[in-house]
Amino acid sequence: MESEFGEAYAHTLARELVMSGLGERTAVQALAGHEDARTVWWAVCDAMDVPAERRWGRDDQRRRVR
Repeated sequence: MESEFGEAYAHTLARELVMSGLGERTAVQALAGHEDARTVWWAVCDAMDVPAERRWGRDDQRRRVR
């Protein structure tokens, strides 16, 4: 989350953004409830409209155009 949103905003989102995709929980609550981290990340991406090409991370080889 930090690489996409910046350190401070990522932590705020994780604590404050309640997502229907996580059963009306925040990312922090979902992770504390043993939700898979990938599931939480995809819910954040959906809620924040992160483009598909950035959902795998900024340095992921799958995104690179050759």
